[in-house]
Amino acid sequence: MQSLRLEPMVSGLDSTATHRRLFASTACEVVVVDDDDDVRAHLVELLETSGYRARPAASGDEALRVLDQHPCSIVLCDWEMPGMDGLALCRSIRERQLTNYVYVVLLTVRASHDDVLLGLNAGADDFVVKGTPHAELLARLSVGRRIAGLEGSLRKAIEESRRLAMTDGLTGARNRRYLMTHLERERLRCAGLGASLSLLMCDLDHFKGVNDDFGHAAGDEVLRGFVNRVGNVLRQGDWIARTGGEEFVVVLPHAGLDIAESVAQRICGAVRADPIASSAGEVDVTVSIGVTVANPVHLESLRAVDDMLRAADRCLYASKRNGRDQVTVGVVDTVGGSAN
Repeated sequence: MQSLRLEPMVSGLDSTATHRRLFASTACEVVVVDDDDDVRAHLVELLETSGYRARPAASGDEALRVLDQHPCSIVLCDWEMPGMDGLALCRSIRERQLTNYVYVVLLTVRASHDDVLLGLNAGADDFVVKGTPHAELLARLSVGRRIAGLEGSLRKAIEESRRLAMTDGLTGARNRRYLMTHLERERLRCAGLGASLSLLMCDLDHFKGVNDDFGHAAGDEVLRGFVNRVGNVLRQGDWIARTGGEEFVVVLPHAGLDIAESVAQRICGAVRADPIASSAGEVDVTVSIGVTVANPVHLESLRAVDDMLRAADRCLYASKRNGRDQVTVGVVDTVGGSAN
């Protein structure tokens, strides 16, 4: 960074057309860190009149407390401060698990090559030499705001991509990939807590007839309606995944036999109670369910997830053989086995 001509800080820039064009966008939160009360107050006033939300901090420790409470995008801090100086604050920010990237600008009288390297290695993103004209300072902060905004957009895009990768696009339920990943995690968690784990394998009865009689678009609406009705029955922490065309698995952590059978019966009743509305008219539909329950001892087996899925599948087909629209329960009592 080259040394800039020193110029006393004066107010009035906010009235210029340049300022309005650069800084009239959505407000960005900036932590202003300086142990000098007058300098800190002056910077806060400048930023507030320039369209930022400024949060003052008199020390590095106070700045960290502010960041813990508020997801600020930029930190503008003095290099020379008693206790935790600007470099130490930079290092602390980079070591913390913050929810967003923080763009750090050091305000300093230092401008040598070695000083710049020292600051960059500590985690600073930019430097502003004290006395720099307001236009320069605000322009540099504008760069930080753009970078922080781009990082936030990228983070959201990645999170959305991950969510979509684990979500069934038609119904909004979890997909098979999510099931196989998170069911194993549920097994380990329940086993560690000494809790039972239950699975409900669900299959909409005669669903091919729904598609044939009402059309595939209506069939899709029925699938979405089914997921909505199941969601109204489930407890907090329960979840549903679509594993095939009209096949779903409901996962019930911390649920023994009584709870699992009760939830399954309530799902059957909720689906049976009223037709599901579709663009082709109301569609009567029922569901067959196979239930399997594993206690903490069985969950310690590495094969527990596969055993549970197979047991639930057997129970599901028992429900279908016995007339559909019903629940069959099986408890995993041996590795690879179940008892109805």
